Amino acid sequence: MATSTTKGTPAAPDERIMNAASSSSSVSANVKGAAGQSAEEAKKIAEEVKGKTSSLKNFVGGGVGGVCAVLVGQPFDMVKVRLQTAKDGTYTGAMDVVRKTMAKDGVKGFYKGMSSPLVGVTPMFAVSFWGYAMGKNLVYAATSGSPDRLLGLGELATAGAFSAVPMAFVAAPVERVKVLLQIDGERPKPQYKGPLDVVSSLYKEGGVRSLFRGTGATIARDAPGSAAYFAAYEATKLALTPKGASPADLNLGNVMIAGAAAGVAMWSIAIPPDTIKSRLQGAPQGTYKGFMDCASQLIKEKGFTALFKGLGPAMARAVPANAATFLGYELALKAMSSVAPAVKSDEVTKN
Repeated sequence: MATSTTKGTPAAPDERIMNAASSSSSVSANVKGAAGQSAEEAKKIAEEVKGKTSSLKNFVGGGVGGVCAVLVGQPFDMVKVRLQTAKDGTYTGAMDVVRKTMAKDGVKGFYKGMSSPLVGVTPMFAVSFWGYAMGKNLVYAATSGSPDRLLGLGELATAGAFSAVPMAFVAAPVERVKVLLQIDGERPKPQYKGPLDVVSSLYKEGGVRSLFRGTGATIARDAPGSAAYFAAYEATKLALTPKGASPADLNLGNVMIAGAAAGVAMWSIAIPPDTIKSRLQGAPQGTYKGFMDCASQLIKEKGFTALFKGLGPAMARAVPANAATFLGYELALKAMSSVAPAVKSDEVTKN
């Protein structure tokens, strides 16, 4: 979803990121005072509670961010998919798609197929951000590191790549329906009445397997893409944080800048597998044997540059959509932290 933003290892955190240990100690002391347990037992319980709360907040915050992403990014996504899947000569470029869509359907044409991702995006992004939190916990477990240790960019990227696996099983069917509806919007006489009609037709065509076509391609896109996405976001936040301050205290403008950087980092490397995924999910049954066959046929017919169709709209979408994603995410975290302040928002993004 790599640029120079994602490379290297951040400087020692010092005062830049609030020391989670002090919060853990405070929570532990409260637990000990209430239950009369030993300090070690209290700390374990406090960290377990903190981990569960962090996962829940990431899940909810990711869902809110995803809804913001769809509302802002849908028109750009529609242009990208049509460029990727249209027959040669249909469009001369992104602006030609815009002109023809406006002429045929008006503004509403840019939101064709939006109902599917809007319904599916809440669990999709929720699972992505939850998976990222779980990925960081796995990194801590694998390296036998303290949960209070600041992860390096390589470790954050690993956690980001992990998040793509659970998310794919939500994203693949949602995007399969979305792609078919967006392609259907180009036809003089639409084939489908809506998302549920697409689901019904796909199930009749090939069962659940047909609905999940492109799951492997989704992972191929989102594993490296999410690695770049989350690492770039964390690195940019750190770079924008004044000395002695916490990334959790960044103003919303800087949060949006970090989100935009994350989107650009992701789509800088994700567009080729995304092009293959779109063609694979939008083609009639039997057209391709799988991901590699689709890639091979596309390169053979249209050349290597065909893998980058839709790059312009994708990059244009990356900035506003992902700025909106992380704005919604951070605002949701702040809102939840005001209700349940025991776990602060910087601990949520860290642990």
